[in-house]
Amino acid sequence: MTTPPSIEAFLRARRAEGRKLLVPYVTGGLGKDWLAVVEAVAAAGADAVEVGIPFSDPVMDGPVIQEASQRALADGITPAAIVSALGRIDTGGVPIAVMTYYNLVFRAGHTRFAKSLADQGIAGAIVPDLPLDELDGWGEAADEAGVETILLAAPTTPDDRLVAICERTRGWVYGVGIMGVTGERSALAASATLMAKRLKAVTDKPVLIGIGVSNPAQAAEATADGDGVIVGSALVRRLLEGCGPDGAADFVAELRAGLDTR
Repeated sequence: MTTPPSIEAFLRARRAEGRKLLVPYVTGGLGKDWLAVVEAVAAAGADAVEVGIPFSDPVMDGPVIQEASQRALADGITPAAIVSALGRIDTGGVPIAVMTYYNLVFRAGHTRFAKSLADQGIAGAIVPDLPLDELDGWGEAADEAGVETILLAAPTTPDDRLVAICERTRGWVYGVGIMGVTGERSALAASATLMAKRLKAVTDKPVLIGIGVSNPAQAAEATADGDGVIVGSALVRRLLEGCGPDGAADFVAELRAGLDTR
């Protein structure tokens, strides 16, 4: 079994250089050129890439990502096909994490799914409907395979649980910027900056804020207190509109510039 690169070590090294971290989200299987999109955003300034594995009954995804997932599923994409394909691309050393739901992990089997990720060099996994106190089985299998399980912390999470989440998360801690599903917002929620402050007060692990970060200005605002951002719906909307790898790279480059000049 292959040992994937460490997302946390990679992000810590980039943070130590004074860099604000950027993780774009790409829906796996969206269009025939989706692998080229992953490579393009990695080359355009991403510090990691989050690849969504489409699922028919998501609980966290808003309308844009749901539409992208439905298109991919209609084209016949499968979790195994996405994982296998990711092992064949060149991101220039930028690590990849997949985002999926526990039903797919459970059906594949904890050990088998973790091994499949590791064998393709996939460094991390986000399973948003698998909370901290239900990690038994998957958590151990992922750790054994060298796959980092990235946990989410919400604005409503109590302080003591926030500490426990930060202790158990691997790779980074995913601070949810606003309650609700993914989607673009006209302004960054006040809860996003508060989430960053709360997390930075209790952990030295990379703190990235996601959900509701939609443009370079919001990305810069979210990183005033946090270490970085995850941008999904704003990028996926562009992909649904046909921007392709070049357009995706242009958008990620704009986000990168906004973070670098803040």
